Amino acid sequence: MSANPRWTALACGAVAALGYPPLGLWPIGLAGVAGLLWLMLAASGWREAAMRGWLFGVAHFSLTNNWIATAFTHQAEMPAALGWVAVPLLSLYLALYPALAAGAARALVRRPGILPLTLLLAASWIVGEWLRSWVFSGYAWGPLSLMLLGPFERPGLALLLPFTGTYALSALVILLGGLALWLLTTRRYLPLAGTALALAAAMYLPQPAARPGSLALTLVQPDLRQAELNDASKYEEQFQRLARLSRPARNTDARLVLWPESAVPDHLEPGYPQRYYDRMTAGGDPVFARRRIARAIGPDSLLLTGAVDLEIGKEAGYPRAVGAYNSITAIDDEGDIVGSYAKAHLVPGGEYLPMRGLLEPLGLTRLVAGTLDFIPGPGAQTVNLGPWGEAGMQICYEIVFSGETVDPENRPDYIFNPSNDGWFGIWGPPQHLAQARMRALEEGLPVLRSTTTGISAVIDANGVVRSHIGMHRADRIDTQVPEAKPATLFARAGHWLTGFWTLVFFLLWLVAARRRRG
Repeated sequence: MSANPRWTALACGAVAALGYPPLGLWPIGLAGVAGLLWLMLAASGWREAAMRGWLFGVAHFSLTNNWIATAFTHQAEMPAALGWVAVPLLSLYLALYPALAAGAARALVRRPGILPLTLLLAASWIVGEWLRSWVFSGYAWGPLSLMLLGPFERPGLALLLPFTGTYALSALVILLGGLALWLLTTRRYLPLAGTALALAAAMYLPQPAARPGSLALTLVQPDLRQAELNDASKYEEQFQRLARLSRPARNTDARLVLWPESAVPDHLEPGYPQRYYDRMTAGGDPVFARRRIARAIGPDSLLLTGAVDLEIGKEAGYPRAVGAYNSITAIDDEGDIVGSYAKAHLVPGGEYLPMRGLLEPLGLTRLVAGTLDFIPGPGAQTVNLGPWGEAGMQICYEIVFSGETVDPENRPDYIFNPSNDGWFGIWGPPQHLAQARMRALEEGLPVLRSTTTGISAVIDANGVVRSHIGMHRADRIDTQVPEAKPATLFARAGHWLTGFWTLVFFLLWLVAARRRRG
């Protein structure tokens, strides 16, 4: 190997990230994975393989998560340049999971061969991604399987998600990289070209249209820019923009209206000390705030909107807010609250500051404005909205966690995913949308995404984007909520299915290793 293998590992990691949105260069992404396998084969032992896996991960996650640096430009408490330090620092940690997968696979392969190493890395990579999704509260963003998702109107090889789940589908990326490496090193160029053509055909295979349901839907994207979102002088104009985009377009028996996360600065729940309502734009009265929302959406409509609720406690008998909930509030055409959901999977450093006693003295704070830490809700829930269906709800970042988006005991008709993607520059929103499409495929449920600045979308149960609003446009979508499919295998089995595929690849490695020794 003439090139420095550690620099090559960094290059392969960055190349693999090009397979993700917004670029979607999946053939190049697969080449990066093949490069990692080649480096592992040439490693002197498991320690060197783990180091190369770690370097691969550092570059891969740094490029994939570059949008995090943009978030630091939208707050005033810390230097914006700190974002470009935060991204590689986070990647140094996230890269431990590829290192674990690469080191474990190479440790068990005594006589390295492409097939046994590929099978074992497929198994260990599944375990690594699953661990990454929950250790230290988890960071599941950017699974390797993301590069197998097709363009908006086609699911690509992600159509296998109902039978594999996200982390097991990442093993297919490893297998495809191993196959490409084997065909290339054995100079089977014609089969390599044929495999590439077959893979391209599979990635662009059209998907039959999902049947539209009967529930009318108005999905609003108000284009509330991050620079003005928390500017109190702009609150009234922002509300009028939302109201203008939400007016009924036609008479319907029941219409669902969707507003994004961060859409409503007013506290809508009753029972707080009056001083918290006095900061509101709606005359300091939550009833008035809800009723003017009801007038905006019109009769026979129900609104689901992002909001912030408070947890009121007492210190020396004095009531005060001790925490906040990032919530979805359901408001009917009379201005009554008929349901709510509190975000369960909060963003460390965004919605709360972990290790506050250590980090706050160093000058670090939360990215989200305000002094109160957010409190996690109870987890995935289905809210019965009567004529407006059974709604599953996932706020922003929650949608990226495979197997955690739906209450399996009470399956919803659709998933509402409001988000504020204005933090995340050019790379973040397309990746966020793609991962929402993966949840639709896994669960067999439509996902409805209303975002502040884009990309907002109606995603059917096949993971196909049926309607969308591009970034930095104020607009609305009028359509029907697509029909749900029957519960998929993954929806029924959850991560037991992930474990099953891990075992399958491990057993296939045992068979391949035995034949190789024979």
